[in-house]
Amino acid sequence: MDQASPLQGRDADRAKALARIKLAATLLLVSTAALFVVARHFEPTHWAWGYVASFAAAATVGGLADWYAVVALFRRPLGLPIPHTAIIPRNHQRIADNLGSFIETNFLAPAAVEAKLGEVDFAAQMATWLSDRERSAALAAFVVRMLPQALTAIDQGGLRRFFGERVQTELQRIEIAPLAAGLLGTITDRGQHRRLLDELLGALEKLLANEETLAAMREKIRAELPTLLKFYSAEAYVLRKLVASTTAFIAEARADPDHPLRAEFDRFAKGLVEQLRGSASFARRAEELKRELLARPEVTALAEGAWDSLRSFLERDAKSDDSQIRRQLEAMLVDVGAQLARDAAIRAEINRGMVRVLGDFVQSQKSGVGRFIADQVKGWDIDVLIGRIELTVGRDLQYIRFNGALIGGLAGLVLHLLERGLKL
Repeated sequence: MDQASPLQGRDADRAKALARIKLAATLLLVSTAALFVVARHFEPTHWAWGYVASFAAAATVGGLADWYAVVALFRRPLGLPIPHTAIIPRNHQRIADNLGSFIETNFLAPAAVEAKLGEVDFAAQMATWLSDRERSAALAAFVVRMLPQALTAIDQGGLRRFFGERVQTELQRIEIAPLAAGLLGTITDRGQHRRLLDELLGALEKLLANEETLAAMREKIRAELPTLLKFYSAEAYVLRKLVASTTAFIAEARADPDHPLRAEFDRFAKGLVEQLRGSASFARRAEELKRELLARPEVTALAEGAWDSLRSFLERDAKSDDSQIRRQLEAMLVDVGAQLARDAAIRAEINRGMVRVLGDFVQSQKSGVGRFIADQVKGWDIDVLIGRIELTVGRDLQYIRFNGALIGGLAGLVLHLLERGLKL
């Protein structure tokens, strides 16, 4: 109501001004007609009245002609069914279509749209907005609040199954042998496989020190010994010797960087890489192993379990007053804003991308915009439309009537002068 009142007040002022100028133009027309009658009456008494009569007659005709032209734009003069009048009401639909087409062709042309979009620094606005910690915190809180609904939508909408199938499909397409060869090749080139050997030796050493492991090994050795040796508990002696020898060997290999075991492990790792790269049979076996692994229900169950665990964590964190995700997301948004503010090159790239994306979107939708504008104009009440146009340009149109009377009167005066001159 507060916004409409000033507009209604301005419209009321325009309407009053339009009514005054219409009345003035009409009074001028009546005055010129009355002047013509008076001049004709007194014309025999003095030659000057002839000039006045000619001016008044032509001014009246000019004023009437322009009155007709102005009225014919909006309605039928005097309500008479004269052809080519009420131009705007009769062409309402065509005007709407042409207006929509004009805006679509000229205002939404690619060059015009891109030039206008190029004036906007989208990235700077984004940087300013994100750099405000309160705004970033509000955005992060909104995203976290929407997280449970998004997870539910993924489950209920079939997206979970869709993503699972897509992952399975993409994994099936991956060739394991070249991928593994590249990964292992990078590891061996950097010598990182030696660290793996150290970890394996350390794990084996811990395993040999585990009481349960030693007990299981002792029982296994005892089961293989003859009965007589079992009577003398020879398995304990064998196990002790075996563990001691193995532990000593592991200690030597871990302490000596040039130990033969390390050289053998180097050859094994490099040979494995070569086999993965060049052996067709090895590649086939790797593919078969991959297919068998992916086909196992345990893999599917593992993926579903991982999803359920992730969802459970996300839902719990989203409901927490001290949400880790919200804090991290807020910090990330603020950091992104600060980085955008510092890096002009990134801002320029973002702005170019925004111009391309929004420009393409406008071009794909501009026909719809043109139709929307045309449909809106077609849906307007014609009387209301004419009223709005008259309020906007009515005063200027009424001044045409004044100009018509003046120009017509001057033309009549010139013609009367020419007539008198020819007679002389």
